[in-house]
Amino acid sequence: MRCALRCGDRSFALGTRTFVVGIVNVTPDSFSDGGRFLSVEAAVAHGLRLLDDGADLLDVGGESTRPGAAEVSATDELARVLPVVERLAARGARCLSVDTRRASVAEACLAAGASWINDVSALVDDPAMSTVAAKADAVVLMHRREMRAGHAGDDVRYRDLLGEVHGFLAERVAAAVQGGVPKERIVVDPGLGFGKSVDDNLRLLRASARLRGLAPVLVGPSRKRFLGAISGIELPEERDAATHGAVALAGLAGADFVRVHDVRGAIAVLRVVQAAVALGS
Repeated sequence: MRCALRCGDRSFALGTRTFVVGIVNVTPDSFSDGGRFLSVEAAVAHGLRLLDDGADLLDVGGESTRPGAAEVSATDELARVLPVVERLAARGARCLSVDTRRASVAEACLAAGASWINDVSALVDDPAMSTVAAKADAVVLMHRREMRAGHAGDDVRYRDLLGEVHGFLAERVAAAVQGGVPKERIVVDPGLGFGKSVDDNLRLLRASARLRGLAPVLVGPSRKRFLGAISGIELPEERDAATHGAVALAGLAGADFVRVHDVRGAIAVLRVVQAAVALGS
């Protein structure tokens, strides 16, 4: 059954196509574009370019989630993202998400014009996040498995990858609902690159539809390490072509959203996917 998911003054008709989330990193140390958009002016200009390229939604983040990244205080994170959200909203952006694990940051950004919360901890890291998430149009809950220091996920082993990811997300969805978040406002993310091997990431990409029984699905493959391992491309900023392959897999598998750096390229890929799917078998 198709349903809609609200974001500001937009409504996403789920099941009609895969929607594109543009990444706006306001960080000095993100693995791909750290420091490029650290100033408010640069971040806002970048966000507006992504909207011009066709992004359905912008996800603004002020803390890097790459392995080994330094922890950022709530004060510093808020100082990075809040002015960007405010300025983007003032410039007419009506579908904004804040990528944060902290309730105080999420609440301030919702008041400033954001509509979604994207929490890589799935509401685990901050007990107050459920209360704030209940006020959002949607909250993204991501699967994350802790890794040993100095490792990027290749040493993590699952007895039943899909079962464990599904089970974790089902538990977090239930916890969010118990905390006051309406079930129909929850999105799940399998957490590509977070404690997964190359093969794990590929299996999760191909199995996106299996998670849709829990909630709409967002996948974030953009420029990640597993794509570098497959393609042989070392520099993250040069992995957009490899990302497009992952976007095609996600679209074919039924993902509702893809989160990417290269919005224009992702849209082109998804149009081809949608045209092919529309023809049927």
